[in-house]
Amino acid sequence: MPKSGHTNVLFICSRNQWRSPTAEQVWRKHPDLSVRSAGTSPNARHPVSASDLLWAQVIFVMEEKHKSRLLAEYRRVLENKPIHVLDIPDEYKFMEPELVELLRESVGAILGLE
Repeated sequence: MPKSGHTNVLFICSRNQWRSPTAEQVWRKHPDLSVRSAGTSPNARHPVSASDLLWAQVIFVMEEKHKSRLLAEYRRVLENKPIHVLDIPDEYKFMEPELVELLRESVGAILGLE
């Protein structure tokens, strides 16, 4: 993670309704991060785009299937970008306390943040 300035972090789930927007909400006030969220589904609230992926320095996906979809569609754009699979199933609602805690712990550990 770059020491100076912001790290651009993109959170991705399927429909961009609950998991990735929660991650965006949890981390958006961190002074070292700029965050966005998107979904892999064409009917996502914000469908992931090549420009989202180009912007991102670090990408977090909720499930392995999201990483597979990204690589199937955007392999070139994703070269040399870290994609972390959080293994968070689609069983949480927006800002559900357990989901918030999972995101704080897992993302914080990977990025070395509090």
